[in-house]
Amino acid sequence: MPSKPGRDLEAFANPAPARDYTIHIRMPEFTCLCPRTGQPDFAVMDLHYVPDRLCVELKSLKLYIWSFRDEGAYHEAVTNRILDDIVRACAPRYARLTAAFNVRGGTYPTIVAEYRKPGWQPPEPVALP
Repeated sequence: MPSKPGRDLEAFANPAPARDYTIHIRMPEFTCLCPRTGQPDFAVMDLHYVPDRLCVELKSLKLYIWSFRDEGAYHEAVTNRILDDIVRACAPRYARLTAAFNVRGGTYPTIVAEYRKPGWQPPEPVALP
């Protein structure tokens, strides 16, 4: 197999560090295992972040997300862990990770975790006609 899952998140220099802009990455193939039953859990993860000096490298993010496939994890724990690891890798100004899990026990849990760099304020939105 040419690629293998891994936990090393890489980053590269932000090409526009003076500007606040949002990067949105949709990850529709997240899987982990239910820690109680061992059955697979599936989720669509959406990462929105405002980079500071660094951006997350996409191939390393793909391999990182893949690394949870055989790991038992509660939805809340794995969502927060992934966000923490992304923040550690690239120190964004702001990040939000939304994990929309498929049905489990008749429920569709969605976990939203956020990070805000101390002192950072979002710019005022522009109202267009």
